[in-house]
Amino acid sequence: MGTRLGKQTIRLDSRPVIQAWAAIVGAKEGQGPLRRYFDEVVEDEYYGEKSFEKAESKFIRETISKILMKGNVSTGDIQYLFAGDLLNQCTATSFGVSASEIPYFGLYGACSTIAESISLGSMVVEGGMAERVICITSSHFCSAEKQFRYPLEFGNQRPPTSQWTVTGSGGVLIGSAGDGPRIVHITTGKIVDMGITDANDMGAAMAPAAVDTITAHFTETGLPDDYYDMVVTGDLGEHGKNLCIKLLEENGINIKHCYNDCGTMIYSPEQGTDCGGSGCACSATVFAGYLLEKLSRREINRLLLVATGALHSPTSIQQGESIPAIAHAVGVEMQQN
Repeated sequence: MGTRLGKQTIRLDSRPVIQAWAAIVGAKEGQGPLRRYFDEVVEDEYYGEKSFEKAESKFIRETISKILMKGNVSTGDIQYLFAGDLLNQCTATSFGVSASEIPYFGLYGACSTIAESISLGSMVVEGGMAERVICITSSHFCSAEKQFRYPLEFGNQRPPTSQWTVTGSGGVLIGSAGDGPRIVHITTGKIVDMGITDANDMGAAMAPAAVDTITAHFTETGLPDDYYDMVVTGDLGEHGKNLCIKLLEENGINIKHCYNDCGTMIYSPEQGTDCGGSGCACSATVFAGYLLEKLSRREINRLLLVATGALHSPTSIQQGESIPAIAHAVGVEMQQN
């Protein structure tokens, strides 16, 4: 039933298994260094739909279809769907999954949603309430820019601390049996608000939350700094990544040798994304594409995914509020032979 190790961390004794995974991305993501790890690259930003929002719904719908196909299961075999996105009231997800008839938990963790959904889905499987669940999320550059910043037609100049919202969807099928990567630890984040008000500097807003969760994870599990082959944050970008390393070292944690950030991994510098990637799909597609591939091939055996999220809204930013942030950590390991 799981063992609580502290205020924030749970060890999952049955170690739920990631049975299948899939990631579909947009054209810009397909031009990046991780292209060959994605299941599909969609060149049309509308994905054949009439709006960016409908396109995002299609991204999540098609990714679910690929997960079911790769897992050799049908919608009737799935007990719960844990999913969310960045749009108001998670509408991209709601419209995208409405025809699936899978019991659905709609989640909002901003860009941390993939780790939040995996955390909750794994606990449900661990507790015996489900045999299989799907955990998934999505984002779209055009729909996110329109909601959170400026209409694309405005053509505003992007500051150097800004990030590029990843277009795509990534998700996993988690079950009670199998030989795939296993969910071993979950460290649930707390909201951390350092008073950052610049919506174009989300890396600075989210880095302290990542540091808080990573520190809690190592403290409560008692694991050494060098336990993981990779520790990967969600979407801090180059600026937030450097800040995260500095703050962790101040806390006595040195993971520089194995640390990276999905936002700096998904694009190459010459693509003009400033500090790198962001959005729910940033960590979701890197995890459900590149990172799980490395685990399944045993190129790495222990991964700590720390998905980060900025919990602001257009209204809160317009009212001059600061940006609360959160980070959720999931420890994923391959079973030792």
